Amino acid sequence: MGKNKFHEGSGPSQRQLRVAELIRRSLSDVLLRGDVHDEDLAHVSVTVGEVRTSPDLRHATAFVLPLGGVNTEQVIEALNRNRGEIRHLVTKTLSLKYSPELKFLPDPSFDQMDETRRLLQAEDVRRDLDADE
Repeated sequence: MGKNKFHEGSGPSQRQLRVAELIRRSLSDVLLRGDVHDEDLAHVSVTVGEVRTSPDLRHATAFVLPLGGVNTEQVIEALNRNRGEIRHLVTKTLSLKYSPELKFLPDPSFDQMDETRRLLQAEDVRRDLDADE
């Protein structure tokens, strides 16, 4: 059998990206409405930065961060503790063949943005940027 030219790369397929975005939106709605009944999640705003799915779409990893980055570990533990209920609420709005297992991890992209901003404000970088103009 010949190789499929369209999936030789290591990146996600278009289907994975599309399903991950649907899961991210649905998960955001569930967390925004406060449908999860857990004391640790009550009155906490959670940002869902990204969702990544496995190639078979049976597993999804959600990268989340509470507003302000306060009590991140506690919120992640609460989300993972309630992932069965969250999975049910999320997939109720989606029409997928399988309901993906959810896993929650802290979102590192906000820290990366802060580091990039810090680097761009460094004196030697600013000097180089000003020299180009």
